[in-house]
Order: sequence, then structure tokens, then C-alpha cells
Amino acid sequence: MSTSLAATVAPVFLSPAGAAVVHRDSHHSPSRSQQANVSAARPAGKTAARPARTGMDAGAGEEASVKVARRVLGGGMMARQTIAKSVSEVTQDYISKQSPLVNPGVLVSSLPGVQGNSEGPLSTTSETLHIRGLDQTQIGMVYEGMPLADPFTYGAYTSAMVDNENLASVSVSQGSSDLTAPVYNADGAQMTLNLRHASNKFGAYVEASGGTHSTNKEFVRVDTGEIGHSGVKGFVSGSYSSGNLWRGPGDMYRWHLDAALEKQWARNSSSEVIFSYNYANQTEWLYPTLAQWHEYGDSYNTSGVYKPGETSYYKLNTKATNAVVGTIKNHFDLGNGLSLDAQPYAVETYGPNNYGGTVPISGGYSGTQQYGTLEGYAPGTTGSVTAISIHPWVQTSSGLNLIGTWKRGLNTLKFGYWYSYAVHSEFQDYYAVDSEGRYAKSNGYLKADGRNITQYNINGMQQLNALSIEDDLSLLHDRLTIGASLRANMINRQFTEDLPGATPYKSVKNMFIPTPQVLISYKINPQNQIYINGTTGYRAPSSFQSQVGTYNYTTGAELSEPLGNYTPEFMIGEEIGFRHYGPVMLSVAGFNYNLTHHQISSVSYLPDSTVTVSQPIDAGGETARGIQAEVSTRPWYHISAYASGQYMHTSVDNNIAYGGDYLRTKGKQEVGSPKFLASIGLTYDDGTNFGNFNFRYSDSQYSTLMNDQGIPAYFTADLSFGRYLPKFGRFHPKAMLSLANLGDVHYLSSMTGYTVTAASKIKGIYGTTVTGSQPTYNVGSGFSAIFTISGTFE
Repeated sequence: MSTSLAATVAPVFLSPAGAAVVHRDSHHSPSRSQQANVSAARPAGKTAARPARTGMDAGAGEEASVKVARRVLGGGMMARQTIAKSVSEVTQDYISKQSPLVNPGVLVSSLPGVQGNSEGPLSTTSETLHIRGLDQTQIGMVYEGMPLADPFTYGAYTSAMVDNENLASVSVSQGSSDLTAPVYNADGAQMTLNLRHASNKFGAYVEASGGTHSTNKEFVRVDTGEIGHSGVKGFVSGSYSSGNLWRGPGDMYRWHLDAALEKQWARNSSSEVIFSYNYANQTEWLYPTLAQWHEYGDSYNTSGVYKPGETSYYKLNTKATNAVVGTIKNHFDLGNGLSLDAQPYAVETYGPNNYGGTVPISGGYSGTQQYGTLEGYAPGTTGSVTAISIHPWVQTSSGLNLIGTWKRGLNTLKFGYWYSYAVHSEFQDYYAVDSEGRYAKSNGYLKADGRNITQYNINGMQQLNALSIEDDLSLLHDRLTIGASLRANMINRQFTEDLPGATPYKSVKNMFIPTPQVLISYKINPQNQIYINGTTGYRAPSSFQSQVGTYNYTTGAELSEPLGNYTPEFMIGEEIGFRHYGPVMLSVAGFNYNLTHHQISSVSYLPDSTVTVSQPIDAGGETARGIQAEVSTRPWYHISAYASGQYMHTSVDNNIAYGGDYLRTKGKQEVGSPKFLASIGLTYDDGTNFGNFNFRYSDSQYSTLMNDQGIPAYFTADLSFGRYLPKFGRFHPKAMLSLANLGDVHYLSSMTGYTVTAASKIKGIYGTTVTGSQPTYNVGSGFSAIFTISGTFE
């Protein structure tokens, strides 16, 4: 095969029979696992070569044409797994057929047990994700060995970490996290983003997208190929995307950079430097209550025209998502079965986030201390001033993850050590706005008695040390694998609240959490596998509100109180599963998990403000049992199919203490936990034309622990189709149209702010009247159409 032909024939996939099947992909380099299999897979069987639509250099002036058959199971929506736990994965073949503007959570939203929701065709902020009823704060998020969630609130910023065009795959572990994964909030699920490798040959990829709501994205990537004979190769990419909000006024934009440089030291030793930079801003969404949704529907959002006193004016409500990410991945083969993986990393994320608010001119509070009159106003002036609340938060997390492996005979022993250090600071600056809703920082922020007006002034620090040991034993010629492991997690976390009268001023918490796992797998034959496991996971209490309070500047009262029982959420889970590989690939798993000290945050808006307040509450225990399945087929007449589903029953295990009483929550269904989830996917690819269709269904779900309010069931359907265009010189183009929410279904996709109690007034077990509060909801994205033209220069 000539050099040119090899450059245009991309990943090699193993067919169910073991034959190597080569398919052409002009958009991405092979994933890491695919590249590793190329040399081993090639001799095993046939490649399908037929006359093709494009010509490629085949030798000394000879022009050859080939069309390579695509035989990817399920269109890239299901990859072969061997580990003894539930894992689902989407690969490049699927990712390349989706809109390049969606976030990674949407990419995995058809996998069993997963709800990945999109607020619009383009999103630049944290995303909403649920797996087996667990929300994004309970899911470990890992990008190339780095934790990518907020280290204190656990918000998921996946769209800030990497461009979709650079993803090799996205996988989901529905029941547990990897023992050595650098996460401290993974109760029972993990999402992992894997970056593509740099190509061995010089090349470039360009892409341009545009569509509804003025949405657009431009992307370019350059691969260096191997630089001389140094064993060094790399790539760098940059993108810009922007668009208007699909509901309400305002817009968003995002600048992003990815880069990687890899050095092969020896056959099995390498180092790789990975870097990402993200700069993004968007107008904030407003999240409706159920009554507001019924009254306003999709039109509920910020206001396009300022009216005096109105805090929902869109120019007052914006959110920035900025990130700088860097890591060095090292793998060293030390010989005699010994190897070492060493990975230092650092992640910085920062704002600001801006909201609208009203501040009392006289008689307001700083912490619990009442002030006289705001500076610049006549003493005794009554009323309030409309202001913009600017939150210039910043946080930095860094760490080192070490894994030593010793493989000898039938046994593999691993030792791990993870150190993590994180700091966080956040406060508010209020600036008065004029009659047109404008503000000027030169006018200075609102102050009284020499202090700036703020509801919190937070500084936090966290250190984590985790030691792990894992032992895997392979028996019966590697058919039976037994693994046992234990990680000891030691966390020190402290916060200060620098406001007058704040109690406590400083809070220091120490946690020790052991997390054992047992994984057992048996391969009946090369096509069939059964497995069983027992796993544990934990989530340290989230957000600074779990340790220190926030204060109302109108009354001086606490808006949120620290957790009375500062105990990590802990999960014990069990699974039993079966996998079959052949022309039809099937995976089925039954699962059970128990949560203790389940922590839920009740989020609400302040009156006359768009500032939200979170109140963490220990909701006691929860039990969930269910079954999940996914199935995919090998292409038949170029059509491959995929389907997944999950049934899950959840229950609250106890009556919850609240307001000096207990609420009758025992036996209620857990919030955000639909009983049924299902999806169907169809993929067509004949090497010239291609298409992908996805249908997803989500059952109804509750938003209060008293089960007196929730959202109805909903379904969505997405379609992408396109064509590989004729080659122009060394340029291989592709055109694609992506249609999201085909039926323009208007629906609430999930909860933004749960209500821990009830939506209406209720009485506790001992007769105490508990005032209800209204949950707020995420609005699912409406219809969008995105057209993409892209291609590879070789």
C-alpha cells in the first residue's frame, strides 16, 4: 500500500469473526485503542476493496480507486467491552456524524441509563447529565486522566475542555468509577472523554458550520506528523463558535484551543503533553417554575428591553466559562513486568458570572450587621437600587496521579497514589445601573460603612491524598478474571466566610473514605462473557454552602445553612451482566445500589433577583434496582441498528428531617429518576452517502421528595445525513446536515433546582406546617438545523 493510500485509509476495526475491516474516515485519526489494534488486526482477514468515488496515489504515478466497506457495529454507538462492569461507549464513527456544536453529554444521551440534555444548538456552560438517576454532581468526569468537574460544586464543564472534532471516544460507566480515576464525587457513574492521537503523517482538517439562530462554528486542525525521525508528533486546533439564544434575547460565543505533543521513547514507553484553552460567554438562561412554564412556555427567559427595577434584563445576566487545562501523561515500561504511569495536571477555571439584583439603600445588611445608608446616597434614603451582581470567581486544581504495575505470571498487581490540591475564591460586587440598564465600573461598587455589599465572601482550600491497591488474577487461560481493589481517600477541606457576624467564620472538615471493589468476569467463549461485581463510591459534600452560610442583604438572615451532619454521600452497588459479540452485539446488566447520606441541593431565586441560592440537605438513604440493555447490529445493506433501554425502581429509605419535624418521604420515588428510558439509533453509510437517526424517550420524573410535582414523559428525535464529496486534489470534502428535535417538541428536560420538601404546603409527622416551594426546570432545546462542510488535506 502506498504512503498516500495509507494516509487516507483510517481506523481498522475487528469484525465479529475477528477479520480486520478497514474503513475510510477523512475527518479523524484513529482512536488510541484503534491505533493499537491496527498492526495486530491486519493479517487476520480480508479488507473490502472496491472501485471508489475518489482517487488516491497508489505507487509511481499509478492512480488507484477504492471504496472501503464500513462494518462498524451500531454505527459507532456500541464498542466491545471486557471489563467486569457496565460500560457503554460512542466512537469516532458516531461522533463524526453528529453536529459539531453539541456537548459531550448529548453525544452519550442514547446510551442505556443516560439522560444528556441540551439547552440549545450551542452551549458554552456546564451541562445537565443524569445516569441511573444520579445527576452531574454525582458523576465522575474524566478527560485524559484529569478531573474536569468543578472540584467543589462538581459542575460539569465538558464543553470547555475539548472540541468534539478532537474526541476519539466518549464512554460511560453506569455503575461505578475506575478505582484509580482522579474523582471525588463519583458515587456510581463515570464519563470519560478520550482525545484523538496525533496522526503519523502531516495533514490538516477544516470545518465550517452554520444554521438556525445564527449558530456557526469554524474549526481548523493541523497534524505535524512525525518530526524528522525524532519520534515526536503533535497537533494543534482552534475553533470559534457563536449563536443567538433560541429562546429569549442574547447571544453566546466560544473561543477554543486544543494541542497535544507526543514523544515515543521506546516501543512501550511514551510521554504526551496535552493543553486546552477555553474563553466563552453567554447570556444566562432563566429557569421557569411549572406555573411559569404553563403560562409562558418557551418564551420565558430574560427581558430584551430594560424597565427600571427589572433584574431580568438580559445584559445584566451573563455567564463566562473560561478554562486553562494542561497535563503530561507518561508511561514507562521498566522491564520484567514492571511499568509506571505518572501524570501531573493543572486546571484553572474562572468567571465572572453576572446577575441582576436589588439592594436596600438604607437599613440593609452586610452579613448579620445592619448598615446605615449606601455610600453616595443621602442618609435615611428609602427604597432600593437596581444593580448588576458580578461574581468574579476563580479556582485552580492541580495534582499528580501515579500508578505502578507489576505483571508476573497470572497475576497483575497495581499500586496507586493520587494527590490533589484545589483553591477557590468567590464574592459579589454590586454596581448600580442607570435608567437604561447600563453600569460603569468606574462608578465603584456599592458599599456601606466601608465594606462592599455582598452575600458571601468565600475562600476555600482542599487537599486530597488517595492510596490504592489492586490485584487481578487471570485463570483458565485468561477466561476467568478475579479482581479486588481498595482505595483509601483522605480529604481535608476548609472554607472561610469573611462577612461580619458570619457563623462559622472558618470551617475545617476532614474525611476518610475507604472504597473497595470486587470484579469477577468469565468468558464462556470468545463471543460470550458474564460478569458480577460489587463496588463502592462516594461524593464529598458539594459547594461552599455545605460548610459556611450565605446572608440576605435585606434581612441579615442566613440564605443557606451549612450541613448539620457533614458526612460524605456513600454508595454500595452490585451488578450482574452478560455480553454477546457477533453479527448482533448484546449487553444486559441487572443492578442494585444503596445510597447513604444522599445530599440534595434545593436551588431557588432570591426575590426581585436572578441570583440563585443553594441549600444542601442530607436526604438520608436511597435504594435503586433495575435492568439495562443495549444491542447493535453489523451493517446489512449499509444499515446498522442500535437500541438501548433501562427500567429502574427507586425509593427513599427514610423520612427526612426538615424544619424541626420529619416529612413522610419514606417509600417515595427519588427525584430525577425516571422509571423507563429508551433509545433507537439507525446508521447508513455506503462510503458515499451516510446518515444517522436517533430517537430517545424519557419517562416522567418527580422534582420533589414528596412526589407532588414533576415533569411529564417526553421524546425527541435527531437526524443527520450527508455525502462524501469528490476529491479536489489533496482535499477530501464532506457535507452534512444535522437536524435536532425534529418534531420541535416543547418539553421540560430536567430539574435545575429540586425542592427537597414539597411544592405545596404540607404538615410534618409531628404536625409542623412546612411551607412548600416551587422547583425550577431546564427547558429542552427546540428545533435546529446545522449545515456543515468539512474536509481533510493530505
